[in-house]
Amino acid sequence: MTTLNFHHLRYFMEVARQGNLTRAAQTLAVSQSALSTQIQTLEARLGHPLFERVGRRLVLTEAGRIALDHAQAIFDMGDDLLTTLRVGSGRRHVLRVGALATLSRNFQIDFLRPCLGRPDLEVVLTSGSLIELTGLLRRLDLDVVLCNGAPGTGHADGLIAHRLARQPISLFGAPALDCRAKTPAEALRTHGVILPTGASNIRAEFDALCIRLDIVPNVVAEVDDMAMLRLMAREAIGLAPLPAIVVRDELDAGSLSEIVRLPGIEETFYALTFQRQFQSPVAEDLIAAASRWPDLAETRPVAR
Repeated sequence: MTTLNFHHLRYFMEVARQGNLTRAAQTLAVSQSALSTQIQTLEARLGHPLFERVGRRLVLTEAGRIALDHAQAIFDMGDDLLTTLRVGSGRRHVLRVGALATLSRNFQIDFLRPCLGRPDLEVVLTSGSLIELTGLLRRLDLDVVLCNGAPGTGHADGLIAHRLARQPISLFGAPALDCRAKTPAEALRTHGVILPTGASNIRAEFDALCIRLDIVPNVVAEVDDMAMLRLMAREAIGLAPLPAIVVRDELDAGSLSEIVRLPGIEETFYALTFQRQFQSPVAEDLIAAASRWPDLAETRPVAR
């Protein structure tokens, strides 16, 4: 059985990155002839040419692109192995967390709180869209992704969705609005609303509720960020449909109050991981702790 030489793969990756034998040889501190020989040996073992010359550049063939993907995965797995198995070496570990850009900051802090301040751990937090973050997760550049919706069928390959918590959505308003509504219909008929954009699950469910109630709401603003939604609600320009965790600080301070709960509308929080041989033990512990949180549907009575 023909085995691969990992030095050959490392050299191949550098040539692919540089597109030039001379520059790659300088970076690797080997002679150009020796590097060329190593690439030819790898091509012979794989049975396919990996590069073709286009002008002065070496460009990957189709087989070369496939080989590069596999080589990168091999070395990523090696890095992951070293990080995971170097227990007791005094090495500082890194937890790489992705979070949907619009996700509640309070939820993110609650999830991370058990590991914050650990002297042996660095937390790297990256925000972005769900497609961007799941791509990083698949490439092993992230250990876990926090979001408020499971990925669709076409994007779920290899992903595991851990449901962490469920929270109802209510209308929240500033005391200056003096909203005394006892039902969603009454609140929506007497006050304007600040809404998330149509891309959010909350907006889709809110629009469906308005259709059921036969109400056309007075939309005073639309934003794509929960933090901005919360800040605008504090300015008393309208009511905002939000989960309580987003406005927890404002509720405690009295700058916002929960007016009325919106029936049938909830936000569900997930942690996404990718099927891999070595999961981050820190991420696994955090997911296990968060999965024991009680569902938040009945934890906060409506403030009157």
